[in-house]
Amino acid sequence: MTTTPRTFSHIGLSVPDLDAAVAFYSEVLGFYVIMPPTDVSEDESAIGEMCTDVFGSDWGKFRIAHLATGDRIGIELFEFADARSPDANLDHRRHGTFHFCIQDPDIEGLTEKIVAAGGKQRMPIRKYYPGEKPYRMVYVEDPFGIVFEIYSHSYELTYSAGAYAG
Repeated sequence: MTTTPRTFSHIGLSVPDLDAAVAFYSEVLGFYVIMPPTDVSEDESAIGEMCTDVFGSDWGKFRIAHLATGDRIGIELFEFADARSPDANLDHRRHGTFHFCIQDPDIEGLTEKIVAAGGKQRMPIRKYYPGEKPYRMVYVEDPFGIVFEIYSHSYELTYSAGAYAG
């Protein structure tokens, strides 16, 4: 039996300031706000029970907003009252998620906007296949220390053989 590839629905990010994060992700990265910042409390509502299933009891409350990329991938932003920053915001030796990637053909322009908005450029913009393909990439951070990558071209084009002739 052949397994069909699944589609990606969304990613959840924990931020220290939900309003500032919504502004950054919508104004700098251009994501759509599909649900503005909303309070969620530990109670017997459907969402309250789902959160208790995930977080355990005594999680109290948090704020959440939902955004979407141009290709309809969801970005859930969470603000927890007792959240803390990790010791290392790019702990690449720890199992689990350590970055996500967005795509923009103008990596230089987007990187400048990210830095101007309080983010960081973690490395120079690099060519993936110098002399072969025009594909570029860079790692950056949002103003809250969340590390992500930017590609100039799609994931499939970047890694498939013969995806660019010329």
